[in-house]
Amino acid sequence: MTAFISSINYCPVKSVSFQNIESCEIRKNIGIIGDRIFAFSKNLEFEKVKLFEKDPEFRKGKWNKILTLKNSPFLNKYNFTYAENKLALFVENKEILTIDVNENGQRDLLSKKILELESSLKKPLFLMKNEDNPFFDTAISNKTSLPHSISLLNNKSIQDFQNKIGIKIESSRFRGNICIDGIEPWAEQDWVGKVIKINDISFRVEKKIPRCIAINLKPGSDDNSLNLLQFLKKTYNHFDMGIYLTVLENGKINIGDKILEK
Repeated sequence: MTAFISSINYCPVKSVSFQNIESCEIRKNIGIIGDRIFAFSKNLEFEKVKLFEKDPEFRKGKWNKILTLKNSPFLNKYNFTYAENKLALFVENKEILTIDVNENGQRDLLSKKILELESSLKKPLFLMKNEDNPFFDTAISNKTSLPHSISLLNNKSIQDFQNKIGIKIESSRFRGNICIDGIEPWAEQDWVGKVIKINDISFRVEKKIPRCIAINLKPGSDDNSLNLLQFLKKTYNHFDMGIYLTVLENGKINIGDKILEK
């Protein structure tokens, strides 16, 4: 059996809904172009925001200084699209606000709108941007040394999990950049430590992805009543779903591309 890409997703704003795309540009030391290049600060004054925005080392371990699904589950209700410097905010498929991220004051307008929509949030709130050093989990965590990463999910592994617990599971809960079909459940974990190729682009498979409480959130809402994290541990005695890749060369990937071991 040969694995192939069944869907590609990216997330312009960290911890907000993914955008499904047919193909994407891949860059060494970055990942998928446009993925998680924006993030909202949390309880950071302006001077520290600039450091967090520009300096990846300053971010290490500072999970409480950035809005994530773990500390701000309401983010799951929102969606963003991003194209040609225009960032648009949607709620329940209704466009609320569109800004030009390169125009003075526009990012502040978006932050103000989020504060209006979420009364529990406290000022200050800033929208940060960094295209060269995106706001990946692996770049913020002080438990890993992966400043850039792409997440890959095997749909068959999710299906196996679903079958074992008898509950329908939306794959979007696991927020995978690349979703694949064509191999057995959990076979992707055997790739850890190896190099794979997609459309002649080499990727190093770095590690399994340990999951957090964010997978408990129902897509499009802040409902976390289904404790998938607990089910994952009880069913398999681990918290892993998916694998992290790092890019070894530039190129482009597409839905339907095959995944080959080197």
